[in-house]
Amino acid sequence: MNEACKHFCIAFNLLSLAFYSMLQVHQNIPMVDLKTQYLKLKPKIDAAIQDVINSSVFINGPVVKEFQHNLQNYLNVKHVIPCANGTDALQIALMALDLKPGDEVITANFTYAATAEVICLLGLTPILVEVNPNTFQINPVEVEKAITPRTKAIIPVHLFGQCAPMDAILDIAKQHQLFVVEDTAQAIGAHYTLNNVNYKAGTMGNIGCTSFFPSKNLGCYGDGGALFTNDDELAVKIKMIANHGQSIQYKHEVVGINSRLDAMQAAILNVKLQYLNTYTNARQSVAAFYDAALGNHPHIQIPERVINSTHVFHQYTLKLNGVTRDIVKEKLQQQGIASMVYYPVPLHKQKAFKNNRNEGIDFTISENLCQTVLSLPIHTEMTETILQHITSTLLNII
Repeated sequence: MNEACKHFCIAFNLLSLAFYSMLQVHQNIPMVDLKTQYLKLKPKIDAAIQDVINSSVFINGPVVKEFQHNLQNYLNVKHVIPCANGTDALQIALMALDLKPGDEVITANFTYAATAEVICLLGLTPILVEVNPNTFQINPVEVEKAITPRTKAIIPVHLFGQCAPMDAILDIAKQHQLFVVEDTAQAIGAHYTLNNVNYKAGTMGNIGCTSFFPSKNLGCYGDGGALFTNDDELAVKIKMIANHGQSIQYKHEVVGINSRLDAMQAAILNVKLQYLNTYTNARQSVAAFYDAALGNHPHIQIPERVINSTHVFHQYTLKLNGVTRDIVKEKLQQQGIASMVYYPVPLHKQKAFKNNRNEGIDFTISENLCQTVLSLPIHTEMTETILQHITSTLLNII
């Protein structure tokens, strides 16, 4: 390709990005914009994928090990074990702890179903507890109330992009000799100050779990996940479980599953990991704009931050008071602005997770959140023009 063609291609790509951004304002504004993010990294992403195809090593191989090593360094954790998705990561974590059917695992009532799902799949009992109504994080006071002789583990969910109050959670776990499995699918890159030391989300408990679903802050172009731990023995067991229970081929020491991060996804994640801090900064800038534009409205409560935690804003979630949330959502949609309700039904009202231990508990906070929360578009490619359009439209509707 000659120099003139190169300059033309660069100019064309820049114009395409600018035109696409303008179109967003005049057409639909999505919750996430993975296409524009890809276009900015296209040469590196395409080259990484092509390298995998050229090598023809599609499962495990050098690129997966490279990503594993890079993520270990980023998180400052001893072991990263990649796997097929975030739900598998949670299941593998609980399997590695040798819990027995009927053992109880405490987790938040206001979260996605996957956390409770894996507890049930293993014959364990999910014990649901309330969250803080302003930060949306699991409430340590409610955790302590829920502990019984059958309690074996706590799964704090770092919801929407910031950490649960880990100092209190870890103190409770130590006092009662419980395992802590961090669900950090929405908060990779966040850090928490614990005893004057900064820890990355997912590296404070016994095991951390994450998802690389495409819309996550660090997302691949399919499914992917990983587990983190500083415990050498747990790391060995996690690796075996994720690989059919074997550390040596055809020598199956424990019952395991087949859960692997494929090489193409690892190659994509290797590229995107280099930009994760940049992505975090972009999301935090969007959140700061929303805070300033919406923070003084009497019917809008902007997300409260957890003390000691940073927030990487996987979602920017408001609470709407004195207005009907679903009507606001519908009117935003009519104006071409996406919004989402995470989550419309609390876990204790889901048929799949009902049990006697959760009957009769007051879940008013979760039920209220399910009626009032609304998440606005947030991603790495948002312009001030788009943000002004979203916020002025929302304020006009309310």
